[in-house]
Amino acid sequence: MYMSASGGISLPFTAIRAESFSLGPLHCAAQPSQAASESITQDSATMADIDNKDQAELDPADMEDVEEVEEEETGEDVNSKARQLTVQMMQNPQILAALQERLDGLVGSPSGYMESLPKVVKRRVNALKNLQVKCAHIEAKFYEEVHELERKYAALYQPLFDKRSDIVKASYEPTDEECEWKADEEEELTEEMKEKAKVEEEKKDEEKEDPKGIPEFWLTVFKNVDLLSDMLQEHDEPILKHLQDIKVKFSDPGQPMSFSLEFYFEPNEFFTNTILTKTYKMRSEPDESDPFSFDGPEIMGCTGCTIDWTKGKNVTFKTIKKKQKHKGRGTVRTVTKTVPNDSFFNFFTPPEVPESGELDEDSEAVLAADFEIGHFIRERIVPRAVLYFTGEAIEDDDDDYDEEGEEADDEEGEEEADEENDPDYDPKKDANPPAECKQQ
Repeated sequence: MYMSASGGISLPFTAIRAESFSLGPLHCAAQPSQAASESITQDSATMADIDNKDQAELDPADMEDVEEVEEEETGEDVNSKARQLTVQMMQNPQILAALQERLDGLVGSPSGYMESLPKVVKRRVNALKNLQVKCAHIEAKFYEEVHELERKYAALYQPLFDKRSDIVKASYEPTDEECEWKADEEEELTEEMKEKAKVEEEKKDEEKEDPKGIPEFWLTVFKNVDLLSDMLQEHDEPILKHLQDIKVKFSDPGQPMSFSLEFYFEPNEFFTNTILTKTYKMRSEPDESDPFSFDGPEIMGCTGCTIDWTKGKNVTFKTIKKKQKHKGRGTVRTVTKTVPNDSFFNFFTPPEVPESGELDEDSEAVLAADFEIGHFIRERIVPRAVLYFTGEAIEDDDDDYDEEGEEADDEEGEEEADEENDPDYDPKKDANPPAECKQQ
């Protein structure tokens, strides 16, 4: 993704030892807060009182045998008791809160390891950092050349995309040879079945009015993609039926890195524009203040365009009527207000990024989503539009999620195995399924 964000790191408590824990090569002493220390002391004292009480109730004649048993305790018994004590401590909410507070405070803080190195070693580490900065600048040049390659091959793709557009809007009728496509399902069909299917299709075509091109091509693409369908409102669909093509244009050589999305519309009753544009400005160079954060080109901002709406057809605003009551006379009047309305066409009026680069949370979230959508249209939708129209590209995306699901299942299996190996695990407790899992 193009936007970077910093966040906290949550570590499982099972990875925390009593005295210290490690974060990769970093070693940090974990000291609980005073409240947690007092809680630990109280729990320990309570457990000690219980032990003393139990010993007082023992028959003195049996004390010698007890002492002999204690001497014969193995390392496994000691480990078992330690595990039980750890479980009890981890069930104490005060201790858990103290440990989490301690971990949150350690995020982003130095470990002290670098400070402990000899001065001569620190000097060499600084030399490595300077090499890393040079690597970042070389990487930036690499992405600039990738951008040049994209521009070069975009010119080769464009004639094919233009022909696609001509077929969609019915300005070109493909030949029989161009329409020949062997689907996987047809491989298993006999010649007789193929002929029968062909006759049935011809009958259906005769009954229906001959459509022009591929009706609602881009609207169907948008509705098939969750990322885009979430933006669509019911009042957007009649407008997007007039969308004929989407093109990607890259910045000219020698110009700052950028790309534009161009949406081509046929004449319609909603606005007079034939092309709506959205331009994304990019940067492919390390930030001087933080060169190590460089991870490829970043989208720095975007600009939309002015839509020349026909009077009464602007779907990005709606008119509401509100009744107001006069405090003194008690009379009621109706006030008409125009307020912003949810619409896909708000995509062409993104929030402006101030020179300071500081945005409120809402604007930052809108821009982050905007950048993701623009990048997705450029990288996936435009090059593979027909596959999103048929749903085949969506199936490929679902396959990726299925793989992640399988990994999740494997993790659940590992958790179940851990439960079976847990000495404190009682299978009888899980013998009866929850009420919602029982068969009716």
